[in-house]
Amino acid sequence: MSDISKLEPQRLWRWFDTICQIPHPSKHEDALAAHIVSWAQSRQLDVSRDSVGNIRIAKPATAGMESRAGVIMQAHLDMVPQKTDDSHHDFTTDPILPYVDGEWVTATQTTLGADNGMGMAACLAVLESDDIAHGPLEVLLTIDEEAGMTGAFGLQSGWLQGEYLLNTDSEQEGEIYMGCAGGEDALITLPITWQTAPADTTHLRIEISGLKGGHSGCDIDTGRANANQLLARLLSKAQNQFDFEISALSGGTLRNAIPRQAEVILHSKQSLADWQSFVSAFEAELKAHLGHTETGLQCTLESSDAAKQTLTAASQIRLISLLMAAPNGVMRMSDVIHGVVETSLNLGIVRLESDHASLCFLIRALLDEGKEMVKHQLTSLASLSESDIAFAGSYPGWAPDDQSPLMHLVKACYVDAYGFEPKINVIHAGLECGLFKQPYPHLDMISYGPTIKFPHSPDEKVEIASVAKFWQQTQLILANIPQAK
Repeated sequence: MSDISKLEPQRLWRWFDTICQIPHPSKHEDALAAHIVSWAQSRQLDVSRDSVGNIRIAKPATAGMESRAGVIMQAHLDMVPQKTDDSHHDFTTDPILPYVDGEWVTATQTTLGADNGMGMAACLAVLESDDIAHGPLEVLLTIDEEAGMTGAFGLQSGWLQGEYLLNTDSEQEGEIYMGCAGGEDALITLPITWQTAPADTTHLRIEISGLKGGHSGCDIDTGRANANQLLARLLSKAQNQFDFEISALSGGTLRNAIPRQAEVILHSKQSLADWQSFVSAFEAELKAHLGHTETGLQCTLESSDAAKQTLTAASQIRLISLLMAAPNGVMRMSDVIHGVVETSLNLGIVRLESDHASLCFLIRALLDEGKEMVKHQLTSLASLSESDIAFAGSYPGWAPDDQSPLMHLVKACYVDAYGFEPKINVIHAGLECGLFKQPYPHLDMISYGPTIKFPHSPDEKVEIASVAKFWQQTQLILANIPQAK
């Protein structure tokens, strides 16, 4: 166990420490799921997994609470795997290494997994406790939330019994969420052709790195740069000064993380020294423009091995033009909820393959109209660039309900504990709540959690004091759930 297991509340932090020790990136949650199932069985709790791999654990009501309405506490099993450029961490085999950094807990060179490991730890800590009052309780742990919401999509009706659902996947203590954005993936595929690589040229690799990255929903309005966009700007500008041919290009790793790194390998008729002057000047321009936000930004140049093939001139022009024209970031702010993004998209992944280049976007929108607007824009871009486009993984938003009894109960608990009301908000991120409404339309839901900064990036950290408040709020909510209808 690490030092974080000594933090208060200890039961919750011990569970989070255990979660960190068992690798659980998206698509690789089985080891953690098996550990949790085995633990629940050892406690004689009612535990099962459904056909897609979600876990349900039921615990009877504590004495005197048997007539209260049933509550479902919910979190997701997986975490986003992001690491620093110099890290050799393997998320499928290596544990996360958390440590205390002042008033925060963070991890060594990787994402921490507080999103949503801290919520999962709270769910398991309640199951473990014998001193927390609650009515009939279920814990639902879903799979693959970060990479496609497979678990939420596969949730079947009739498995869960509760009337209220506490989603623990929000990231700002003091805010209670009652709605979220929906989303959809978009993939633009540009056909490309190759030619034999030219002889007597300079072979070089240019990398843009050191960006902060972050959550493509929560951080999309923070001014953080997208490495794919910056690489496109570099190539577009270089076209006016150099003769070069692209042999490889890639950027980003996840559709729902703002890309921190992108690179290109070129054959050029100009010297390495000429390119070094250009790259250094370009880096200086970026730092002048973005340096207050992107304090670690770097543009590096090095020699590279010769490639056998490079893009034809026509394919290269179309690729650079497509990358430059690709929209990214905030498309519209909400007219209804001040300060909340209504519609956005993230150019998360760019790859150069054997016969095509691919651009993967994640669209987020509070309103279907906003999502459709972006889809039409991307479709038009694909048409102009003679590319193909496909959409997949659409998931609904969670429509706010200002009459929610659970929301009003949580607000009252907050006032009783702290003397002021929490902020009731809508989050520009994809919570699973909208999908839960399909098999369970009766569920009354809220989302809450401790303060987590920079999720989906190696800078991720969770505020220690906010975890204690999150734990206190959880106990108050469970103790004050009303009688069953």
